[in-house]
Formats: sequence, structure tokens, C-alpha cells
Amino acid sequence: MALKDITLGQYFPGNSPVHRLDPRTKLIAVVLYIVALFLADWFVSYAVMFLVLAGSIAVSRVPVKSIVRGLKPVLFIVVFTALLNLFYTPGDTVLAHFWIFTITLEGVYRAFFMVIRIMMLISGTFLLTYTTSPILLTDGLESLMGPLKKIKVPVHELAMMMSIALRFIPTLIEETDKIMSAQRARGADFESGSLIQRAKALLPLLVPLFISAFRRADELATAMECRCYHGGEGRTRLRQLKYKGADYFTLALFLAITVGVGVLGRLGL
Repeated sequence: MALKDITLGQYFPGNSPVHRLDPRTKLIAVVLYIVALFLADWFVSYAVMFLVLAGSIAVSRVPVKSIVRGLKPVLFIVVFTALLNLFYTPGDTVLAHFWIFTITLEGVYRAFFMVIRIMMLISGTFLLTYTTSPILLTDGLESLMGPLKKIKVPVHELAMMMSIALRFIPTLIEETDKIMSAQRARGADFESGSLIQRAKALLPLLVPLFISAFRRADELATAMECRCYHGGEGRTRLRQLKYKGADYFTLALFLAITVGVGVLGRLGL
């Protein structure tokens, strides 16, 4: 897996209907989508969720190749989770048994559905960052968390930190790739040996990576101070968030899908 395969935090500019939606609509829709995924129980409900995801990707015009490439870094976690569910799910129909491991039909189903759920969940959340710029994402988060201001929660600062962290993931990945290339040129080997040896070979990357991250953070803080940034109080915005007809339709659609999938899950479908 190459570092360039990690696409979390990247934004793909576009003018699709999904790009034009209010960021608050997309955030709420993603939450409803995740809830519906956990309510799904069998093939019919998962098929509905797959159609929802496929339709969203098609409307957003984000390349499917980018979605698939973004799933590669989490492949190990997906496989590990699937194996845990496969070997440790009790059931009545035993398919195989060896040593301390038992594979049941129920375990096979649970492992399969868990893999589908994780892949679809990650793809759906990636679609949010692919179609929403960091600035709009910050404004959307701050607006949705607005009621927390009444209990003295620093909403603007929290939203700003989350969006900046998301924004700098691709930058830090690019920086890591540069450091690895520089160390390879000096004779470092990151690909041979056992897993522990390869992990030890990555340790020298941490110091220059942390130095680079702190330098970028200091430069960003200086740039924000030069622009008289002093938090969210009294701050004006170029783009005012405003719900439109498409936003209400999207929210109603995802709410209906969540309720429908919940009903299907209760029926065991």
C-alpha cells in the first residue's frame, strides 16, 4: 500500500448536486446513513444501503477509483475484524472446527455483513470530505453544535480544530512520503524483514515528521494572527449557510431511508 492511497481529508472540487448541498445537510445525512447501516440486519436492508451509497457516489461525480483507493489503508482492519467475527461468533450450525477455532454459519454471515458495513461506512464518510471544502465543513460543524454554546462549550474552536486536523492529513502524508524517499536515498530499507523490523525502520521517520508538523502549525498560527483571527466572536463569512429545497429533500429522503431500513431490520430482512 502506497501512502498516496490514503485519501482521507482530500477535497475534490466540483459542481455536482452533492457539492452544492449545505454542509449541515451532508453532515446530518451522513449521521442518518451511519444509523441506518447499524439498523440493517440482512441482505435486503444491506442492498438498500448499497443502492443509497452507489446513487450518492453517482450524483456526486466523485471517481469510484478514488473511493476504492481510499479503502486500501483500512483493509487490514477490515480483514482482522472479519476474522474475529468468523472464529468467535457462536452458532448452531458448525461448518468447521480446528484447535480453538470454530466456524459457524452464523459467524460467516456476521463476518460478511461486518465487512460490508465497515466498507460502506468508510465510503460514505469519505464522500463527505470529498465533496465539502474544509471551510464549509468548519462552518457546518459550528452551526450544528451552536446550541452547545449555551453551556460554555468552545464550539468554534472545536470545529476549527477538527477541520484543520482533517485538512492537514493529506499534507502530513505527503511530507511522510518525502521523508521516506530521502531516507531511502540514504540506504534505509522499509520493505524487507519481519513486521517488527519494518516497524523499527519507521521510527526514524517520527522525529522529522513531528518537527515538520510543529513547524507547519506555527506557520499557520502566525498566518492566522497576521489576519487578525481572534475566534468565532464577531467573525463574518463570505458564504452564508442557507437551506434550500434540495437540502430539505435530501434530509427527508435520508430520514425515510433510515426509518425504512429500521423497519426492514426489525422484520429480519
